[in-house]
Amino acid sequence: MSAVTAAPAEPAPAAAPRTVRRLRPGVAVTPLRSGLHLRGRRGSVTLEGSTALPSLWRLLEEPLRVGGVEDLLDGMEPDAPLRAALDTLLGQLAAHDLLVAAPAGPAAADPVAQWIAVTAQRPAAAAAALATTRAEVVAGAPDTPLAGAAGRALARGGLPVSYTVDPDLPAGRVLLYAHGAGPGRGVAAGLCGERGYATAPASAARLRSDAAALEARLGPPAPAPAGSTAFVSLLAGAAAHRLLCSAAGLPDPAHEGEDERLLPGLPAVLLADARPLRAEYRTWPGPGRADADRPTDLAPAATLGEALRRMAALCDARCGVLPEPLPGDLRQLPVPLAACEPPATAQCGGSLVGGAPRLDLARLEVFCRAAELLLGGAAFTVGANPGHARGRALREAAVHRCGPPAGLPSVAEARWAGHPQVRHWWTALTGRLAVAARLEVFRAAPGEEVYRAVVRRSASVVLGDAVEATPGDAAAHAALAAVAAVSAGAPTPVRTPPSGGAVAPLASAGAQTAAWEDCGWTGRWLADTAGREEELQDALHRLTGAGAAFPAFPARAPVPHRARQLADTLRAFGFTVLYTPGEAR
Repeated sequence: MSAVTAAPAEPAPAAAPRTVRRLRPGVAVTPLRSGLHLRGRRGSVTLEGSTALPSLWRLLEEPLRVGGVEDLLDGMEPDAPLRAALDTLLGQLAAHDLLVAAPAGPAAADPVAQWIAVTAQRPAAAAAALATTRAEVVAGAPDTPLAGAAGRALARGGLPVSYTVDPDLPAGRVLLYAHGAGPGRGVAAGLCGERGYATAPASAARLRSDAAALEARLGPPAPAPAGSTAFVSLLAGAAAHRLLCSAAGLPDPAHEGEDERLLPGLPAVLLADARPLRAEYRTWPGPGRADADRPTDLAPAATLGEALRRMAALCDARCGVLPEPLPGDLRQLPVPLAACEPPATAQCGGSLVGGAPRLDLARLEVFCRAAELLLGGAAFTVGANPGHARGRALREAAVHRCGPPAGLPSVAEARWAGHPQVRHWWTALTGRLAVAARLEVFRAAPGEEVYRAVVRRSASVVLGDAVEATPGDAAAHAALAAVAAVSAGAPTPVRTPPSGGAVAPLASAGAQTAAWEDCGWTGRWLADTAGREEELQDALHRLTGAGAAFPAFPARAPVPHRARQLADTLRAFGFTVLYTPGEAR
């Protein structure tokens, strides 16, 4: 009888590490009288409703921090009330991004792993991306303080670092690159004496153009002054941090805070000062917005608040592209005024001053006029969105195409003199400012609800001009424009294109008016004007035939490269630029 030998058993496959939930490192907890407040870098939550919540947290906190919460839950009956309470609490923590899933075992003590656990939504994927990435520091000389500090910061972030000498780089500028599985990205950092910058992650070509443009604003590249070790470390660390986050697939640190000045979807640059030591992120328009590395253009502004935030970014004193309209020392009564000093290339002959029913509207009006002058004057119309730009362009076209007011049928004074806004602005002009003037209102064409109002000081001096949907609106906007022109203080006010109620839909979007407000209140007047704007624009299209003649820039516009760059930047920020040459009017 032969013996039968059993085959050795196959070894059982090793079980995959169990995934457990942990509290994100750095989460702080404050017990309340009947609840808890938890806050971390990625979120916060307040739980209230039971005095048992602090006791429940004492039971849960240690297992959550060391990775033993799954074992704690396994030891409970599935239907037990305590298990249900713990599941509810864990669900709230997960919903507010205060938990992170990781393999079972002791929490990693490595600072890089701790940083990833704090910031990454998927820590394992971020760690894997960094594991296959190497860093390169490019500088004119590798032994400069900025290059050395940047290399040390990248090394502490877990990346192997190499140094490359590029003799074409100016002193004080370094380029940091991350080379891995994805497309190469980099960050530029630079010292301009007591100022400095760190750009957003971008391609190699983009980095160099951004750095050059920033240095043109902040000053030529130059080493930091003696005793500025902290300043150099700040810039190097910020640049390394942005590069590490880009390589790991983490959000850019610029948009991690709650700074409402930064525009989502557009890059931001870190601007730093040595004395006093400070740094802040600012939205960066950047040069050459038409290149392949540009972000997606912002959608047109839906509210006045959005438009003003974008205007503020475009007018930033250190990295903007246009002068900021401000009230300065201009008097704000009887009409709010804003002014700016356009660059010499605008050729406007001095300060640009404008008025409106409110200061925010005056600032937006002056901004649009300054942009138009820098683009090339009458050939362009700028607006915060397409409706605003078309309204401004069509009003100007109507003035040019409807002929002199003397040839238009006049409107009886009884149809417009009683409008409360007309009474207010006409009294301000002729009473408070003691200006002898004449106000006339004309119908632009029979059968069309389009009216033009003109305020004259003499036969040859026009103080205010407006084209609107009702005689009262036209008279009010013309009188307002006349008050603004006289208040600006110019001996002979320079005529500006009438924009009147074009901004009304933007100003009234989302705004609340009380039921008792009438047109004597600016908010109600703007809301009523906004309700007539669409029909007015349709009528102006029919009247002038200019609707299709206003293509969006840069449709065959013969303009310099500088103007094209400005138009591209405006469009990137959601503004509308229309090409409105004189022959189209």
